[in-house]
Amino acid sequence: MRNRRPALSALAGAVSAALTLSACGDMSGGEPARQSGTIGIAMPTRSSERWLVDGRSVVEDLRDVGYRTRLVYGQDDPKTQASQIRSLIAQHVSALIIAAIDNKSLDGVLGQAAAAKIPVISYDRLVLGTKNVDYYASFDNEQVGRLQAHYIVEKLGLEEGKGPFTIELFAGSPDDNNTKYFFDGAMHLLQPYLDSRQLVVRSGRTALDEITTPRWDGAAAKKRMAEVLSTSYRTRRIDAVLSPYDGMSLGILSALRSDGYGSAAKPFPLITGQDAELPSVKSIIAGGQSQTVYKDSRELAQVAANMVDAVLTHHQVRVNDTVTYNNGVKAVPAYLLQPTSVDKSNYEVALVATDYYTAAQLK
Repeated sequence: MRNRRPALSALAGAVSAALTLSACGDMSGGEPARQSGTIGIAMPTRSSERWLVDGRSVVEDLRDVGYRTRLVYGQDDPKTQASQIRSLIAQHVSALIIAAIDNKSLDGVLGQAAAAKIPVISYDRLVLGTKNVDYYASFDNEQVGRLQAHYIVEKLGLEEGKGPFTIELFAGSPDDNNTKYFFDGAMHLLQPYLDSRQLVVRSGRTALDEITTPRWDGAAAKKRMAEVLSTSYRTRRIDAVLSPYDGMSLGILSALRSDGYGSAAKPFPLITGQDAELPSVKSIIAGGQSQTVYKDSRELAQVAANMVDAVLTHHQVRVNDTVTYNNGVKAVPAYLLQPTSVDKSNYEVALVATDYYTAAQLK
């Protein structure tokens, strides 16, 4: 079982050095007592290990400082999630932490939260098109894409002039604001090699709106990969796949395996990923998926819990970005954590030594 506490001491040091902004409320009159209250937590789905871990971590961190919690999962359905949030508001929760399914569909229900004076923390996925979101807790999402692209650049030797190589591009869900940040970060490094033809996308699909994957669905990624292989790679090998998320990466890997990849004569291409989910880490160790981007959800949960506690106790909310994350209505003050690239060479240091996984779990 994961230990949430190792690695959080480093976070505390980073937070203390961050830019600070005043939370809502009067800070005069000495040290306010911590409120006892209930925090509503709306996560997007139970179908991903990542969100199960995030939900548990947020609950534990809030309970550690005296709050009750109500955790709900939206079943990957925006209407279900909006209904759940309305129910949490009706139950008079003290604050909301929301990882949105459709980040453009919550303005109405968050207006109800604002009317009830319930502060809202946008968790990992920025809620768009509303003034009624107070803070944003996430990772540096462009850096996620840069780490994925850098892995491809380095392993293919593109900086040394090697190539040409074939590559296919995949992106996340079109209704997730993070999708464009991941894609922009990756393309910042990959575009010059596409322009020089050191990297060739044989399917021709390079625009973001051509490669998105609704709900980050692994089955949809598998289907598209199979179609690309059958139409564009009949007599050619694919050298790399930019995949933004582990669940999609495993779907892509399955399509490649069905096409005969995975042997000494026809090895798997480089396949990136994100979230260091257990099946993908095992795949990396076994020589399937190549890389993932590790985002320590324990740290993110701690940041979100700290934000809620600071708002409700009228302390300062620590943020380190007040400009980048504009949701179309306002720039939402954010605290961004740094992700880590993980492959077979460093998974023990990154994941086992930090108690994110035990060695036994990875066998």
